Amino acid sequence: MLTAVKSIVKDRVFQIAAIVAILSLFLARPRVADINFTTLWSLLGMMTIIQVFEYLHVLDFLAYRLTAGAHSARQLTWFFVLLSFVAAMFLTNDMAVLTFMPLYLRVAKKMDLPQILPGTAIAIAANLGSFMTPFGNPHNIFLMSKFHISLLNFGKWVLPLFIIGVLFLGVLTLFVKPKAVPVVPVQDLRINPRLVTITCLVAVLVFLSVFGVLPPWLAAVIVVIYAVALDRKILIHVDYGIIFTFLCFFIIVSDIQQVPFVVKMLSGLERNPVSVYFTSIVASQVMSNVPATVLVAQFSHHVAAMFYGTNVGGLGTMIASLCNLLAFKQFNIYASKDAKKKFFLPFTVINFIALFVIGGVCLLAVIYYS
Repeated sequence: MLTAVKSIVKDRVFQIAAIVAILSLFLARPRVADINFTTLWSLLGMMTIIQVFEYLHVLDFLAYRLTAGAHSARQLTWFFVLLSFVAAMFLTNDMAVLTFMPLYLRVAKKMDLPQILPGTAIAIAANLGSFMTPFGNPHNIFLMSKFHISLLNFGKWVLPLFIIGVLFLGVLTLFVKPKAVPVVPVQDLRINPRLVTITCLVAVLVFLSVFGVLPPWLAAVIVVIYAVALDRKILIHVDYGIIFTFLCFFIIVSDIQQVPFVVKMLSGLERNPVSVYFTSIVASQVMSNVPATVLVAQFSHHVAAMFYGTNVGGLGTMIASLCNLLAFKQFNIYASKDAKKKFFLPFTVINFIALFVIGGVCLLAVIYYS
């Protein structure tokens, strides 16, 4: 328990959110009704099931198995991009980056392969993949629980994003030189098929709770009990920081929306879907897309515009999403010294190219679905 508390306190994003939440108390007092407990329960369930998959080494196993047959740097990059994209759909973009960025960089350093462009592509793939499901990132979970988005509508919104996202990643990997590499050695990683099957079934309960089929608190309790049954130490490593960070966001937004000047300004910016879309993107660039989602959602009911704006808004600046910050941190830990010095500029430039290209397509989707 003490270890879990320490990890929460050391979480930089939580520290910043907590400080801002405390400062916001000078503006007003938070209202309990503004705290979305459904989202908090859903996050607890998701973060716990993610840690269970980590405990079972599922992603490590898939990474080494699926990339064992790569014969060139381009092919290897594509395999890791694909893994990052798909894993982020179900286990969040943060988890995908934390898993696949270090794995790729270890292989790349050992075989003298490109690091900057593949590392950037893996991070962008994690962001894009997380957009594709209601549980791929925290702000999608929040939007689902707050606005009760149907699976049909979500699927329609995702389709253009999926098509342009896959095309962009495919073109991006073509810029990686097809340098021949020896076969990637498969490590002796083994998983327990029975436990993985049971975990997938438990994960389905969490996914159903996001759609309101099952009470989120019940799904979270089931997952926690299952984790304890496997190994109680799993709970120590759960990312509680994101849950408490969201709590801080709810407090901040509750206080802010009681300030008449702020309400008037934001209400003026969000009168139509296009303005909501651009407000979501711009807010994400300066305060990250998670708090931007919570803030914008209090002043608008143009849900499709919010969905596209806050998801695409995760591309761009280094602080546009926590995934970007984690990618930068992982790169600075595992990349070669020379690559570390050059990473920031190309990473940022390519992210902004992705923002403009994918954002342009999403703007058309916002107009079409409005």
